[in-house]
Amino acid sequence: MAMMRLRREDPRVVGSFRLHRRLGAGGMGVVYLGSDKRGQRVALKVIRPDLAEDQEFRSRFAREVSAARRIRGGCTARLVAADLEAERPWFATQYVPGPSLHDKVVEEGPLPAARTAAIGAALAEGLLAVHEAGVVHRDLKPSNILLSPKGPRIIDFGIAWATGASTLTHVGTAVGSPGFLAPEQVRGAAVTPATDVFALGATLAYCATADSPFGQGSSEVMLYRVVHEEPQLHGVHDALAPLVRACLAKDPKERPTTLQLSLRLKEIAARETHGTPPDARPAPSRLAADRPGGRQPGERPGADQAPQRTERGPGGAAPGPPRTRGSAPGPSRGGGRSGARPTGRRAPGARVPSSRTGRGTGSRPPSRTNGTGRRLAPGPDRRLLRQRLVVFVTVTVLVALGIAAAQGCEGPARGLPGPAAPFGADRGPAAGGPAGAAGAERTAG
Repeated sequence: MAMMRLRREDPRVVGSFRLHRRLGAGGMGVVYLGSDKRGQRVALKVIRPDLAEDQEFRSRFAREVSAARRIRGGCTARLVAADLEAERPWFATQYVPGPSLHDKVVEEGPLPAARTAAIGAALAEGLLAVHEAGVVHRDLKPSNILLSPKGPRIIDFGIAWATGASTLTHVGTAVGSPGFLAPEQVRGAAVTPATDVFALGATLAYCATADSPFGQGSSEVMLYRVVHEEPQLHGVHDALAPLVRACLAKDPKERPTTLQLSLRLKEIAARETHGTPPDARPAPSRLAADRPGGRQPGERPGADQAPQRTERGPGGAAPGPPRTRGSAPGPSRGGGRSGARPTGRRAPGARVPSSRTGRGTGSRPPSRTNGTGRRLAPGPDRRLLRQRLVVFVTVTVLVALGIAAAQGCEGPARGLPGPAAPFGADRGPAAGGPAGAAGAERTAG
């Protein structure tokens, strides 16, 4: 914002604020850059002497200041202090560094669609807070919007109430700025929040085209166009044109609310910034394909299980268990088999999934157990397994019987005398006696 040195007639101190520079002058008075004892900078506006003598103006000014105190929100310049009983009434608001929206467009030209929508969304939020406080700005325009580092800020509340504050020259018309006045203001009707919506639509058109939607001309010509002609929106971005046209409707009831504007402008800003809608998500049919192995949620991956797509058969029933290596394909519950045409028959050795097993691709293949607790593979033929089991048991029994017979024959042979040994030769000293001794003597002789 351009600053100028203080003039000789300018005050140096107002209230508790020391004035440093002149920021500008308007219909109500002069705006100064000031600071308090703590160093907080403010924009302080002192009312013109002729307006200070008008009691009607003082009453309106007091109502506006009281309403401004109730405004809460980050998109407005906060009211810091005011003195309504001073010889020249004044009020101070938070100082907002940065150029006005008007100066920004004059310097850089029309703004991109994303930037225009983002500024409009912030302004709509600010107006929502203003309207909730029971205040209507009545003079929203690019020169009353400052672009601070933290976002746009709305300034100069209540100017439309002041006598002589308008830039219009036509006698008897409502105060305001030509090109941004709503038709009801031109007719002298009551103003409502829809009045500020009209001004916001004209401001957005100015951002996109660097010109008023009703062109240029004298005050009378501009007012006539506002009331009787349609706005020119040829240079407005296609994404913003329908919304701007709705804001510039002649009938206030046909204009969107500030809340609707804020939500819609946020969507447009996000889409224009990223190039895609904010809620764009992958199609549901691609979610399964994007997962590793094509598995569905809850499915347990197996080392020998091949990736497969999950499909449902007629009637919405889930398919049977997945195929494993070395197993025969089994029929599915849906009436068909994976990789084969449904025939209604069951192949020899094929197993039907039990109703106790889990359904869907997340269940394990059904299996049976034999008497030893070992699991049998679900695919091989049961007859062949039984034949092998019978042969194995038979051979085992025969081998066991042969071993037992061999051991039985060997045990008795150890207790019988050999063919060359005399009877009783195997008897030890316990068999001694007369007979034993005689035998020993005969052997020695």
